[in-house]
Amino acid sequence: MDPLQKLRDDAVAIFHAGLRAVEPAAAVRRYVHREKNFLRVADRRYDLDKFRQIFVVGAGKAACPMAAALEEILAERLSGGHVNVKYGHVTPLQKIQIQEAGHPVPDEAGMQGTKKILAWLEPAEENDLVICALSGGGSALLPMPSMGVSLADKQTTTKRLLACGATINEMNAVRKHLSQVKGGQLARAAYPATMISLILSDVIGDPLEVIASGPTSPDASTFHDVQNILNKYGLAEQLPNSVQTHFMRGVQGEIAETPKAGDKIFMNTQNVIVASNRQAIAAAQAEAQQRGYHTMILSTVIEGETKEVARVHAAIAKEICLSGNPLPAPACVISGGETTVTLRGNGLGGRNQEFVLAAAIDLAGWPQIVILSAGTDGTDGPTDAAGASGDGETAPRAAQLALNPQVFLNDNNSYRFFEKLGDLLITGPTKTNVMDIRLILVGTEM
Repeated sequence: MDPLQKLRDDAVAIFHAGLRAVEPAAAVRRYVHREKNFLRVADRRYDLDKFRQIFVVGAGKAACPMAAALEEILAERLSGGHVNVKYGHVTPLQKIQIQEAGHPVPDEAGMQGTKKILAWLEPAEENDLVICALSGGGSALLPMPSMGVSLADKQTTTKRLLACGATINEMNAVRKHLSQVKGGQLARAAYPATMISLILSDVIGDPLEVIASGPTSPDASTFHDVQNILNKYGLAEQLPNSVQTHFMRGVQGEIAETPKAGDKIFMNTQNVIVASNRQAIAAAQAEAQQRGYHTMILSTVIEGETKEVARVHAAIAKEICLSGNPLPAPACVISGGETTVTLRGNGLGGRNQEFVLAAAIDLAGWPQIVILSAGTDGTDGPTDAAGASGDGETAPRAAQLALNPQVFLNDNNSYRFFEKLGDLLITGPTKTNVMDIRLILVGTEM
């Protein structure tokens, strides 16, 4: 086999090994076990005979397979429930209802689904058990705007946050303060019932209050934080009037804050991270080692502007070629996390495709280097691709087709670039979501 093609094939296989490690149903089963009438969740044990009803609610790209695992585990004890999922991310369920809805921009279907979730929680009593399945995408899939704010105004706010390059933490701080369910408010709705929240993390560092905008955990962010974020990106006066008014009233103390640590509503709530980017990266490393590569995990907490992060990765690849540092070839350098793209063009793409395009420009003519970057959810930005792969021949091949990589990069048009080269990575919906996996593979044959 051609050495470069082998590197490309290995990169795809290593990525898929990372995906398998964070399959949602398996992740739930690792942490949730039923022993007759007892349910063990991580380090806690629940006597099921003490509960009148047990039901499941949730939201996110992985909510359906998580709910399917819970249906299997709870069996006859499950009363029912409801989950919101992104369009196309459905897994058949028996007792739990499903609402497909919009992501990353919330839509009316998501709001109707959220109303159904709240309808399950409203009559919950002290002797009921609520199990919440949350994953990345849950923030957009649990839209219930604050009083006085329309869904359309919240959609506009979300779109502007996406376009300005705000981090996921910043976006969620804003969204929590425009919601009736985020930032611990879903736990408030379930109180006084016991709540177990099972969570797939798509956020750097796995902070409970940020994943899916933390609907079942205390919220440390405030209206003042939101004001600072909007000022940072110059959005304070670009948002709909209803949103501006809502935030102003919050800063002035006229609207109650989200629930904070120590609130009684969290006394009977258990939050458990069942899968994360770190697990996916570790599995990818193990697969690379089995394939004979020297490996290094660069970091699982990488964020920042995509193009700049890509150039750092490209520089590491060059250094491996030149000096054998920080590890000798054959080498596989792996990183995780989630970068951001500041939109300046009118093209189509996502952060992973843009990462590969920027790196490929810097690596033009360097032999035996392959780069791959993809989202574990199978979707990169507003496209049907999970990401893309490239190598030292990407830019030269593009030149033969009269394609200028820099022009495509400047227009944020990475999808069309890799579409023309046949280098998109398309997995379809993976029904999991633990941020991104990025790979650099350096071969020995130059």
